[in-house]
Amino acid sequence: MNSIYWLVALAICLVIEILTLGLTTIWFAGGALAAFLASLIFDSLLLEIIVFLAASFLLLIFTRPLAAKYFNSQRIKTNYETLFGKDGKVVEKIDNFNMTGQVIVNGQEWSARSVSDDQIIEVGQKVRIKDVSGVKLIVEIEKENNKEAL
Repeated sequence: MNSIYWLVALAICLVIEILTLGLTTIWFAGGALAAFLASLIFDSLLLEIIVFLAASFLLLIFTRPLAAKYFNSQRIKTNYETLFGKDGKVVEKIDNFNMTGQVIVNGQEWSARSVSDDQIIEVGQKVRIKDVSGVKLIVEIEKENNKEAL
């Protein structure tokens, strides 16, 4: 009788995987298949659940890295995470109200906005990157520059 439930679980996992294509439920579909096969041999719900969990876990651990490597090979990595905490130089006045501002970081020019909406950062100032929002850097004046201004 449990065999029907495992087939339903397998079908649901496969439908979800087909709809999302995110490699999220395929591992559980494999576990449901293994539990279905176990239910044909044994009539123990506890054993079937253990087989389901073990098969799902093993498939996830051993096949997910391979699947992620081959299915996500077209993804372009930008490494924007490496910009956090870096310093840049303002080459166009940063004014959030007027939506202006350019910063050079590692030889590349980026659009930039200030962390604080009421702060205007002049050309030549040294800034530190606090966040990235879309294609804009969110920056604040470097602490050394703040001390000089006081």
